Amino acid sequence: MKALKIVFMGTPDFAVGILDSLIRYGYPVVGVITAPDKPAGRGQKIQESAVKKYAIAQNLKVLQPANLKNEEFLMELRDLQANLQIIVAFRMLPKVIWEIPEFGTFNLHASLLPDYRGAAPINWAIIKGETTTGVTTFYIDDKIDTGEIILQSKIAINENDTAGTLHDKLMHLGADLVVTTIKHIEEGKVITKKQPSARIEKVAHKISRETCKINWEKPINEIYNQIRGLTPYPASWTTLYNNDEALFLKIYEVAMIKEDHNYQLKTILFDKRTMKIAVDGGYVNLLQIQLPGKRKMRTQEVLNGLTLKENAHVS
Repeated sequence: MKALKIVFMGTPDFAVGILDSLIRYGYPVVGVITAPDKPAGRGQKIQESAVKKYAIAQNLKVLQPANLKNEEFLMELRDLQANLQIIVAFRMLPKVIWEIPEFGTFNLHASLLPDYRGAAPINWAIIKGETTTGVTTFYIDDKIDTGEIILQSKIAINENDTAGTLHDKLMHLGADLVVTTIKHIEEGKVITKKQPSARIEKVAHKISRETCKINWEKPINEIYNQIRGLTPYPASWTTLYNNDEALFLKIYEVAMIKEDHNYQLKTILFDKRTMKIAVDGGYVNLLQIQLPGKRKMRTQEVLNGLTLKENAHVS
């Protein structure tokens, strides 16, 4: 087999972990494709993607096309003469790109496909209460996350995992799976498996503001899974009503207290140190929260400066 020449495509921190693994194993990455720089944050300062920052630090060639079908970009890509392309957390590729390399273009996805195809598989696996997830490598085709599966690796989701902790576990698991996939390609051992064509019930839709709003009438387990599945980003939220004041409240960390009670749902029970919400099946104890214009704080710290009234509740 010819020596590999790899083009890597990705944008966020998750992709950095995979690219770093390729570099540490000595694989020849001849180019890195990532998202264009864009303004972000309150000051709208121009931000570079996590992958770009890492690639520059490693003296790798970086391309940032706004249009993946741009002829000038396609010429630059072909000039790299890569024979394998690896995609991690990037965007949908046109056929003119994924059919270029001799040994194909494969993607790493943070779920056990076909379940949780889409933009936010890590979040949705936790939100839906899954106890197992994993990573999948598959060859790109003309749809989203539907190509033939190469390899998969499973991992347990612990009851206390958040999207943040699971992200890191899957990044390391994914790095190992990508390296194993490359070895199979080098050795000519790839055996693929077609994904089912039937409609898949478990889908990882893009996270929206409405996804993050807590419905306090749901059972305690579902509320708990939603909060940890959206922590640390973008975070669940609710409206805190305190007399005539309505406060937008982000919630980052909670604990479940499963016990019977006679309180009306959404009632806030509090003292100088704790704040818990009465829900179906017990209480959601708020441990780390954020009020408008404030930083994330432990609940006890928030209560030092917030006077709750007896009729305080959430909605």
